[in-house]
Amino acid sequence: MKLALFDLDNTLLNGDSDFEWSQFLIRIGVLDGELFAAQNLKFYEQYQAGTLDIFEFLDFQLKPLSLYPRSTLDVWHQQFMTESIMPMVTTASRDLVAQHQAAGDVCLIITATNSFVTAPIATVFGIEHLIATEPAQKSGEFTGAVAGVPSFKAGKITRLNDWLSARGWTLDSFSDTTFYSDSHNDLPLMKLVRHPVAANPDETLRAYAEQHHWPIISLR
Repeated sequence: MKLALFDLDNTLLNGDSDFEWSQFLIRIGVLDGELFAAQNLKFYEQYQAGTLDIFEFLDFQLKPLSLYPRSTLDVWHQQFMTESIMPMVTTASRDLVAQHQAAGDVCLIITATNSFVTAPIATVFGIEHLIATEPAQKSGEFTGAVAGVPSFKAGKITRLNDWLSARGWTLDSFSDTTFYSDSHNDLPLMKLVRHPVAANPDETLRAYAEQHHWPIISLR
């Protein structure tokens, strides 16, 4: 049995679903464009630089979910999928996932982006298992807070270990483990799997991958 882990934003997707969700809300007039666009860009640049305070970001990113009924959010998300997400799904990323699925591997998307945004995207790829940052809910509505450990940096390791433990597994339960990511923020988890793969890597991850002779691929 083998395990294939996939980061989502800028890895399987040719873009960032978290960033684009805020941009979408600005575009349809839900968020103030001038205020939120600047903040959204600031956080995205911090993420790329590896300096992001995940809790400060989540306070910004999850608050809009608490301002509207879930039914309204779901309608918006359908439009978001069509307008923003589907153009970012590449043939190469679909083919990679299909290759692992055809081999019978356990496939899992592990992403820092919240599960409201990402669960429908995982469905597009036909991937059953998803570890994402979880927005807190009360009576089916979002509160604007985060539930549990955010799936970010070392938090991905914590969340993955919890997911494995719930199924009676560890990473050693698998004959092979692979993790595809574009970001140096994922280095803590990439160092734990048997086969880390730098997919569409940022400059920092590319340099690390070259130094350690990791495969480098493009899914664009």
